[in-house]
Amino acid sequence: MKRRVWLRVLLAPIVAAGILVVASAIGRNVNAQQTPAAAADVKIDNFSFAPATLTIAAGTTVTWTNKDDIPHTVVSDDKIFKSKVLDTDDKFSYTFTKSGTFPYFCSVHPKMTGKVVVQ
Repeated sequence: MKRRVWLRVLLAPIVAAGILVVASAIGRNVNAQQTPAAAADVKIDNFSFAPATLTIAAGTTVTWTNKDDIPHTVVSDDKIFKSKVLDTDDKFSYTFTKSGTFPYFCSVHPKMTGKVVVQ
């Protein structure tokens, strides 16, 4: 009988510490999931990208939306990203993970250009 009491006395702090570690880890995961990812939008309209130059932080997802009546694409100069042909109201998204300057254009209308600057 004394042995069981002794084990409870020894094990209780260990079990409590384990519960706290697990609860803390769960709390961190919940908080990480609640933090929204950064996002930015570029509108394609009247044969142009707006804004023509977009400055963002690394980790930001940029979404291009074609508001023009004419199909367009979004293609980076170095082919890091390339959309399909976007009809009216179609969207294309890309997440920028590295800093740098990323010029892009419409492959259907190559005079249409834009740039994403990632800091």
